[in-house]
Amino acid sequence: MGKKETVWNAITDANKLLHWYAPGSPWEIPNLHVGEKVFFTLMPSDHNNLTEKITMSLIIEIINPYREFSLYLDSQQMLISFMLDEENNGTRVTINSGGFNESLANLKALVEGKEIPFI
Repeated sequence: MGKKETVWNAITDANKLLHWYAPGSPWEIPNLHVGEKVFFTLMPSDHNNLTEKITMSLIIEIINPYREFSLYLDSQQMLISFMLDEENNGTRVTINSGGFNESLANLKALVEGKEIPFI
């Protein structure tokens, strides 16, 4: 992907997350600090079987700038971690659990200034 600063901004900015992580599903990140509450509203789409929106609250667990951003999802007792590693003049992003391939493809497109493939 792109520069680590651009990628970091894409995974920690609510307006950027709206475009690549379940596009059209809004995030609220009032304060980017450990222990702060974050809200994510998953909207019905072609990629899920929802009939109505679901709002989830998460707690920021880890902020290691340009390296790791982790959120704890209370309702599923699950830690979601985005890890960044510099490699080959770019940044590799990994998520600590499966099922995020489409979101990662969207993130890559956003950072590279391309059209989001999975809307």
